[in-house]
Amino acid sequence: MKRRNFLKSIGFGAVALAAPGVMIGKGVASKPKPNIILCMTDDQGWGDTGYNGRKELKTPALDAMAGEGIRFDRWYSGAPVCSPTRGSCMTGRHPYRYGIYFANVGHMKSEEVTLAEALKTQGYATGHFGKWHLGTLTRETKDANRGGPRGVKHYSPPWKNGFDVCFATESKVPTWDPMKRPGTDKPYGTYYWDSPEHRVTENLEGDDSRVIMDRAIPFIRGAAKAGKPFLAVIWFHSPHLPVVAGGKYREMYKGKKGVDFLGCITAMDDQVGRLRAELKKLGVSDNTMLWFSSDNGPEGGKFNGANGSAGPFRGRKRSLYEGGIRVPGLLVWPAKITKPRAVKMPCSTSDYFPTVMEALGFKMKGQPAPIDGVSLIPLIEGKMTRRPRPIGFESSGQMALIDNRYKIYGKPGGGKRNRKKTASPGGDFELYDLLEDPGESKNIAAEHPDIVKAMSEQLLKWRASCKASNAGGDYK
Repeated sequence: MKRRNFLKSIGFGAVALAAPGVMIGKGVASKPKPNIILCMTDDQGWGDTGYNGRKELKTPALDAMAGEGIRFDRWYSGAPVCSPTRGSCMTGRHPYRYGIYFANVGHMKSEEVTLAEALKTQGYATGHFGKWHLGTLTRETKDANRGGPRGVKHYSPPWKNGFDVCFATESKVPTWDPMKRPGTDKPYGTYYWDSPEHRVTENLEGDDSRVIMDRAIPFIRGAAKAGKPFLAVIWFHSPHLPVVAGGKYREMYKGKKGVDFLGCITAMDDQVGRLRAELKKLGVSDNTMLWFSSDNGPEGGKFNGANGSAGPFRGRKRSLYEGGIRVPGLLVWPAKITKPRAVKMPCSTSDYFPTVMEALGFKMKGQPAPIDGVSLIPLIEGKMTRRPRPIGFESSGQMALIDNRYKIYGKPGGGKRNRKKTASPGGDFELYDLLEDPGESKNIAAEHPDIVKAMSEQLLKWRASCKASNAGGDYK
């Protein structure tokens, strides 16, 4: 296939064939724009990497990233479950602002401006690969949790949210042979879609992370060869249930507890290594911001096949204690990060959007405000050591606020799951000193009522702001 036809076939249309980073406009070459890659795993706990101390788990690619770029030791997912966190990645805004309260709840609203939509205005090629979970992907075919006629009101696929090229599932699939129920030849019931009502049927066997990367790399290769900056969102299913490993990945952990869990993470790690090798081969590695994160903490041990670790932290997935939201976080960007370092400042998936906007030096017209994230460009440049404002959380009757040292946590709504509306105000808050007690073993609220009062007032004010946003107050 000729080069121009190949580019058109993966969604670029008529593009200028220039050297990488050179923008063709009025005859003047502009400063190269950074490529952006957001990699995310599903239910990978803070302790589920080699570099964070899990010795039996092989993650050489992630370990290399930690040894070359920025390792965020206080990196937080936007929520303790997947869909809300993914919304925070796309918008820089807390998901309670637009009705994505929990997994399989709500959808990305058309009034929200996604990172893909913003970057398209700057000439970027945009691609999404893997799990979407921000709306359904089909109106006609029964698919996954909500897809088809039953969930038409939640139809909001990536191609409706700024992505040129897509290879996406609505929600989870098995991590090996993703289209089949584990151990059978029966269909799992969740499909890959690449365009309206077009289901992918080829190259879907074996490791799911490899299946995803097989689509992401041609997109990246095409954009790089066309001299077009790109955004690639690569959201792996690993190690979410159903957790299955196969081939050499199962063999390498034979006899160990959690063989499928360990194997599927190493299989994913291999694909991260493959991605980095391709970026170097294409000559675009230096000017690529490659981020890595998990969407929340590890699944609970009561679920068959889950063997995740929250490391030294309290709580797991679904909890706003640290183990549910403090997750692996990495960034390599050789053009700007020349020496490895560990960052102790709290950072979040909500920071992606404002960080990329500042890196490009523009503000997106029509972007709903407020933005909950902060730009990490000053941190990347070594000029920021303290977060300018705290990170707010709300999920399923729980609330939390985290600043540079302290965290308050509470269940003002009584702790019951409340997906359709926020919990009622009031209630007591626990207080933890995360610098002295990262495991949240000692509630020091009684000793510091002034800190609890100040932080709880700030948290409830933020919460009221989210409620106003969800009522449509941010949409002009």
